[in-house]
Amino acid sequence: MSHAHHHYATLTTLNVSFSIAIALNFGFVLAEVVYGFMAHSVSLLSDAVHNFADVLGLLMSWGANILVKRRATQRYSYGYKKLTILAALANALLLVLTSALIVYESINKLYNPVKIDEIIVMVVAFIGVLINGGTALLFMKQRALDLNIKSAFLHLAYDALIAFGVVLTGAAVYFTGWQQIDPIVALVIVSIITWGSWNLLRRSVELILGAVPYGVCQEAVYNYLKKLPRVQEVHDLHIWGLSTQETALTAHLIMPEGGFSDEEYSKINQVLTKEFHIQHTTLQVEQGQKRFPCSQSLVC
Repeated sequence: MSHAHHHYATLTTLNVSFSIAIALNFGFVLAEVVYGFMAHSVSLLSDAVHNFADVLGLLMSWGANILVKRRATQRYSYGYKKLTILAALANALLLVLTSALIVYESINKLYNPVKIDEIIVMVVAFIGVLINGGTALLFMKQRALDLNIKSAFLHLAYDALIAFGVVLTGAAVYFTGWQQIDPIVALVIVSIITWGSWNLLRRSVELILGAVPYGVCQEAVYNYLKKLPRVQEVHDLHIWGLSTQETALTAHLIMPEGGFSDEEYSKINQVLTKEFHIQHTTLQVEQGQKRFPCSQSLVC
């Protein structure tokens, strides 16, 4: 009961966090578009495009987080857990694409500087720092446990960074009158975003390809299984991500003296969950008879 209550509370908290973040950021996008045209600021308009892409990313993350809770079916025996991985991948790609847009616009402004209204730019960008930074904090606690939530957190945190860069840019242009400062700062910010989004993209692709999830050491899991009572050998060990939150394991255990009791299985599952963050375990026990050798002993 306590676990179910905690799970429900966490889900409710995430739903509230997503709804607040999406509403505030979409409202800010509209404000950036209006004041971007008023201030003749390409930096504000390009940031509005970036923020709109992030709103779409938040919607995808929220939708995936809801769908992952749906029950499994005969067709989808694991449910819709993989959608969280696809959402994380889509968010990473959105970061890369919007960064490319900012690079293009920045290079264009280096050669064709435009006079901007620095005061409007600084005020609107500072509001963006507060909105994006505040909504990023809503996902801070859950980001370490879920790659999908981490992608949402990174979107908002990077938006706050961009907005702060725009504030500094507006101030620098105001005091120096040098319009090229704007695109130069934008290129620096994009390089920071690219570094973070590349890591997110790489980990998402790894999960799609069935790689061992980040943070799980396959060698340590193998050694733990090998040292279990009466286990002679471990074959066909596979560890992969069911979602950005859950990890699965399958393995063949060669046990000539017989298998485990229900109590032993329960303890093994507890250790794998607590120490290795593996929630779904399937173990196939074999006696290792020469007439019936493990079919995966030579290929695993």
